Amino acid sequence: MTTAETPRQIAWSRRRAALARTWREFAGQRAALAGLVLLGATVLVALLLPLVSDETGLDVTKATGAPLSPPDAGFWLGTDNFGRSVLLMTVWGTRISLLVGFSAALLSVVIGTLIGITAAHFGGWVSGTLLRFTDFFLVLPSLILAIALSAVLPRGVGTIILAIGLTAWPSTARLVRAQTLTIESRPYIERAHALGGGHLHIIGRHVLPGVMPLVLANTTLVVGNAVIADATLSFLGVGDPNSITWGLVLENALNNGAISRGAWWNVLPPGIAIVLVVLFFTLVGRGLETVFNPRLKK
Repeated sequence: MTTAETPRQIAWSRRRAALARTWREFAGQRAALAGLVLLGATVLVALLLPLVSDETGLDVTKATGAPLSPPDAGFWLGTDNFGRSVLLMTVWGTRISLLVGFSAALLSVVIGTLIGITAAHFGGWVSGTLLRFTDFFLVLPSLILAIALSAVLPRGVGTIILAIGLTAWPSTARLVRAQTLTIESRPYIERAHALGGGHLHIIGRHVLPGVMPLVLANTTLVVGNAVIADATLSFLGVGDPNSITWGLVLENALNNGAISRGAWWNVLPPGIAIVLVVLFFTLVGRGLETVFNPRLKK
């Protein structure tokens, strides 16, 4: 004799079925699946790097190579002007670049989601005020604003995360607001209002679960943009000078004459690393967007 399922068990069964269906649709896209696998491998390398590699070679006082030595058996990607391994700097730069990318994107998405849901749900003067505030940040060049914040605040990884996160949220806010308006026009939201559901109940139980899939897809794209912004700020000299990042490696190559002396191995590895990581995030983001956005499905 079988017992009847409780409403909670039924809800969990439906969620598991929805997750399984979502995964099948995502895995059916070869480019998105390849991007996810390669991105996972990159994150795994960044996490396990301290266990398999020694960062003492990043110290200019402990460098063992000749300055600007081309690739050879000892240094597969050559050395920089201090004799440090370019391969070692590129691999270790993955940690800070991904940390900044994920952290800044998380901060940006949280701010954008809160503002977008609040503007769409409450409407009226609240919506008008928040939309004008969002338009103000959209008009300002985000990179210029991030440079200004990085120059004013104490230099460090936390400042870079804050500068990028506080300037990259308007696009998320616009996306979330549009999705929230779509959700709140549906009949079950009207029934929730009629049954006495408060603002927190409607937002937490109905609106937020409805916007989260698109927020997740958008987050992967925001991380890629944050990685580019971090490299740009470091390249312009307003990043953390004590942390090895891809942008800092490129800045050192420019300032120390590596480019003019034909030391291509100082420029290509970090540049290719930036392109590949952003490509992985873009492939995953586009795949998720195709799954969660019905208009993109064939």
